[in-house]
Amino acid sequence: MKYFSTRGQSPELSFCEVVATGLAPDGGLYLPENLPDIGQNLEKWSSLSYAELSFEFLSLFATDIPKDRLQEIIQRSYQNFDHPKTAPLKQLDQNLFVLELFHGPTLAFKDYPLQLLGNLYEEQIHRTGIPINVLGATSGDTGSAAIHSLLGKKNINIFILYPEGRIAPLQERQITCSGAENVYPLAIKGTFDDAQKIVKTIFKDQAFNQKHHLSAVNSINLARILSQCVYYIYAWLRLPKDARTNVEVIAPSGNFGNVFSGWLAQKMGLPIASLRIATNQNDILYRLFTTGRYEKGSVRPSFAPSMDIQVSSNLERFIYFHEHENTQKVCSIMKTFSETGTYTFDPFNPSSFTASRTTDKEIPSIIREVHERYNYILDPHTACGFKGFQNQSKDKTHIVLATAHPAKFPQVIEQAIGLSTTHPSLDALQTKPIKNYILPGDTRIIQDFIEKHA
Repeated sequence: MKYFSTRGQSPELSFCEVVATGLAPDGGLYLPENLPDIGQNLEKWSSLSYAELSFEFLSLFATDIPKDRLQEIIQRSYQNFDHPKTAPLKQLDQNLFVLELFHGPTLAFKDYPLQLLGNLYEEQIHRTGIPINVLGATSGDTGSAAIHSLLGKKNINIFILYPEGRIAPLQERQITCSGAENVYPLAIKGTFDDAQKIVKTIFKDQAFNQKHHLSAVNSINLARILSQCVYYIYAWLRLPKDARTNVEVIAPSGNFGNVFSGWLAQKMGLPIASLRIATNQNDILYRLFTTGRYEKGSVRPSFAPSMDIQVSSNLERFIYFHEHENTQKVCSIMKTFSETGTYTFDPFNPSSFTASRTTDKEIPSIIREVHERYNYILDPHTACGFKGFQNQSKDKTHIVLATAHPAKFPQVIEQAIGLSTTHPSLDALQTKPIKNYILPGDTRIIQDFIEKHA
């Protein structure tokens, strides 16, 4: 299978080439040339383990990797998760379920795609003999998950930009306390959007990119999007059969990658009825999907810092489909948004999606209410997915994606329910030294740093 750019001005690539490249040279994002129909496979996939399902699904896309090799890579990617089901589906009420996506090494949903991506990078190096420098920006969980997927791997360095003082303390420790010599955490002055803009600008510098063999670890890398489709399929298959007919999946999402993966799985034949985008108070996606206006605002630090975003990088993939696969229109829309910070879609009536917005004032209350009713503790991001849970339709089955372990946000949990939450892997970080590099949010300075350490 080949892959093309949403902006239509880059050559088509194979799966392995897309993994290595990340962002297309024209600034666009890669998509498959066609989407397989998975509906016919669901019944035979119903008894598979998470790793087995991941193999069956990804083998439809990674057609340039020998199947036995792909199977070994995927099995290795999920062997260090701390739950036998990898992504357990827990029932809280008759029609309310939680998919726990925090059983990986860094206790966040991004372990599911990034443990795999780290091993795919290793396969790429083994196949080509060319070293890779991985570059990414994080609002919290992506950075730590990416780092822990690449710890100590030969011929790979990883440079992660994050906004200084704007991620949770334990998230920062996961990023900065690895002790690995191939890890470079770069704390920049500014917001996540500033960090993400620097990363995209660097990838557009083709001479620099090619010289240092850069690859993107953010969800602009298609391998992440495809691997996240798996947990939507897995969750639906774990439902009781009589609960599968009218399913809404609620995905906390700031960068649009998490929820786009579900929409892509739906487009391939997964019979979920709807998707709800759950945002925090940095609500650019909520505003878009309720008004049709995509407009940047100022980023306000929140209790759910991984969603403190005002430019949702993965939206471009959805725009491509919304604009009837017109790459010229995509280029025009993205150019307008880049230059003005706003774009109004008229009409904008996307099927399948609804959206909600949760403020910092509401998050502790939701955590408290869910704990009192179900004796279940939510992290602040997952709490956004429970907005209005008391009023959920009884005619639907609701699956909320639990995106992080509550122990990563102890202050918010203690404020909400008066309990201390902990996890052994997080406790171990408290005595480790922090190693980071504090830099201005300046593209040239970041490039100079990479030049020196690549």
